[in-house]
Amino acid sequence: MKSSEIRKEFLNFFADKKHSVVKSAPMVIKNDPTLMFTNAGMNQFKEYFLGNSKPVNERVCNTQKCLRVSGKHNDLEEVGIDTYHHTFFEMLGNWSFGDYFKEEAINWAWELLTVNFKIPVENLYVTIFEGSKEGGLDKDLEAYNFWNKIVPNERILLGNKNDNFWEMGNQGPCGPCSEIHIDLRSENDKKKVAGSSLVNKDNSEVIELWNLVFIEFNRKADGSLEKLPAKHIDTGLGFERLCMVLQNKKSNYDSDVFTPLIREIELLTNFHYGKEEVIDRAIRVVSDHIRAVYFAIADGQLPSNNGSGYVIRRILRRAIRYGFTFLNQKEPFIYKLVSTLENQLESVFSELSREKNLAFNVIREEEKSFLKTLDQGLTLLDNII
Repeated sequence: MKSSEIRKEFLNFFADKKHSVVKSAPMVIKNDPTLMFTNAGMNQFKEYFLGNSKPVNERVCNTQKCLRVSGKHNDLEEVGIDTYHHTFFEMLGNWSFGDYFKEEAINWAWELLTVNFKIPVENLYVTIFEGSKEGGLDKDLEAYNFWNKIVPNERILLGNKNDNFWEMGNQGPCGPCSEIHIDLRSENDKKKVAGSSLVNKDNSEVIELWNLVFIEFNRKADGSLEKLPAKHIDTGLGFERLCMVLQNKKSNYDSDVFTPLIREIELLTNFHYGKEEVIDRAIRVVSDHIRAVYFAIADGQLPSNNGSGYVIRRILRRAIRYGFTFLNQKEPFIYKLVSTLENQLESVFSELSREKNLAFNVIREEEKSFLKTLDQGLTLLDNII
């Protein structure tokens, strides 16, 4: 399946389960002091979880633009080094605001993955929250019992507070969660080492696909938990990882989410992906970071020297530095990727077309300025040496 078909299948599946398909919220957050960027699909629904607002629809689904490079969820230094972390990514999600809860969320997730997407059951593991004495939280036996009806007991694993109690930040709605992990290793490797021992161990071939969060609490400013007036569902399925799995790849960057960008980088730089690891890392960094920067600009955040703008400038400069150091790019080139990305995603995110010229010009000028700084700095360093 092409990535566009995978996204559509997800949304249609939940539309058939009486969910309203809603638009992605902006990635850049301007009215929430606890967050700079949308880091999960549930951010735009926070007021519904807290009971401060009443939703028009109690069941919704979407694909949400997310950025994780600051605060609690910060993956920046892994990007490019491994093949499955990203700065910008799409989070496929379904939500229930006081309507259905754990049983439906668990059954539907399993149905979509194993029936609609035909992922072999023997490749999947699930986790539940083991509880926390320190936090005064019990083991999630309710989730375990629902999973045990459809999944063999040996494929249900316990997870600690770090892995299986989800919080979007230091404050806000939160709760225990169940994760679905996939083992992508060869049959020979699976015989040597059980996949269950590699879940949540940073193995690039045994990775989390989907997180089902059972929102029951609000984390207050003093760190305490209070029960919410209703129970909610908040799920997040990594779109790029799902595309990798369904396209039988071992790297997110080998799926058609990234291959158009990588092909264009190869043409622009005359370096080829898949031949040398340091070159591959640089190409992965550039292909990931252009997505984050373009989407941020399209959502109204320009690179700058403070706050959210500084985060975007830092991401772009990391891409420029990798291009300069490993791809021998002494002139601006990243801005030329804007058209490739717009062609890929304009039908899903119309803001890319609307702000294409702005992104093109801003990225080009940022490249010019930073390349000049790099060149001057290296000259100064050479003179000192």
